[in-house]
Amino acid sequence: MQFESTLKYAEYLDNQDPLYSLKNKFYFPSSNPIYFCGHSLGLQPKQTYDYVKDELNAWEELGVEGHLNGKSPWLDYHSYLAENMSKIVGANTSEVVVMNSLTTNLHLLMISFFKPSKHKFKILIDTPSFPSDKYAVQSQLKLHGLNPLEDLIEISTFQDNKCISNKDMLNQIETNLDNVAMMLISGVNYYTGQFYDLKSISNLAKKYNCIIGLDLAHAAGNVQLELSNWDIDFAAWCGYKYLNGGPGAPSGVFVNEKYHSSDLNRLEGWWGHDKETRFSPPNLFNPIKSAEAWQLSNPPILSMAALRSSIELFDSVGMDTLRKRSKLLTSYMENMIYSINNSNINIITPSESGDRGSQLSLAIHSNEKNIELFLKNKNIICDFRKPNVIRVAPCAFYNSYKDIYNFVQVLKEL
Repeated sequence: MQFESTLKYAEYLDNQDPLYSLKNKFYFPSSNPIYFCGHSLGLQPKQTYDYVKDELNAWEELGVEGHLNGKSPWLDYHSYLAENMSKIVGANTSEVVVMNSLTTNLHLLMISFFKPSKHKFKILIDTPSFPSDKYAVQSQLKLHGLNPLEDLIEISTFQDNKCISNKDMLNQIETNLDNVAMMLISGVNYYTGQFYDLKSISNLAKKYNCIIGLDLAHAAGNVQLELSNWDIDFAAWCGYKYLNGGPGAPSGVFVNEKYHSSDLNRLEGWWGHDKETRFSPPNLFNPIKSAEAWQLSNPPILSMAALRSSIELFDSVGMDTLRKRSKLLTSYMENMIYSINNSNINIITPSESGDRGSQLSLAIHSNEKNIELFLKNKNIICDFRKPNVIRVAPCAFYNSYKDIYNFVQVLKEL
């Protein structure tokens, strides 16, 4: 993009931006900060209040009858989210369901998909990995009597203070796949912000008869995904980061349609049972022929209403449109940081826009003892990771070029 480092130019870009007004659809914290923390907790859409209030009113007015009556009967409430969520992750509607929380869903899916044999029994993950993912796969190894250290293969994608290329990552994966039964890969790495070549990784998995699962916590709502076309086996993601579903928002799940009629083992509950006989059940579980078969219990209506409000906003704008704006904002931020020309700031996120989402991770070398507090005192909300990395995410929904300009002026002070 054409680039100038002046405030006037930032204001010009905002004035020319047809999506600038999207920020008016969100509430900002009372201090009106520069908010770059959508990779941790997205801001609240203004329409969320009405969506949740509708269900509170239904509970007040209908009581238990709200399961079958009212504006949005609760019995099948999760189905109201499936179509829009499937568009966000590039899947068929039947392949997606919203339920539970992220790590819970990863466990439920790995119970079905991690099937170690004599010759293929290891799990492969990318690192730096979010701790919960590592704990989850290690516990799955232990459940099968395997060694959580020796039977876990970790592919380091951050070496010598920089991200390795996707080509190098593929080479590392391939050299380790002979005895791997399942890989669990991030879509976008939480620490570095690198967006992996998931299509090629999936092709490798198929070549070596290996199951591929994805943790899309930092990818869903951030980058364009094509889970069906890439032939991913399973995936899960949270609803509270880029999806703006609120603290602890329910998780999304993807199960490839080729498994919908299979005899995979599952931990089963009544909400995954055939809907026609759910309330007059036979003695044996009869699964719904979709991702819904992995449900255990009825949905948490109030938290799902909040998430529904946001993903309907995604549908009204479109992931293509949001991704284009995200690339522009992130490229502008990258250029502004480089304009400082300070060797004490190092962007560790890949510079190619197709290899990252909206997050830039910055390694900061400063005499300031508490970088996180310094930024908070300047009314900037981002995220600090030890030893010296701040993660900054310009969100396509609610950040502006002027936000980025003002942030970079603070970086100069730092």
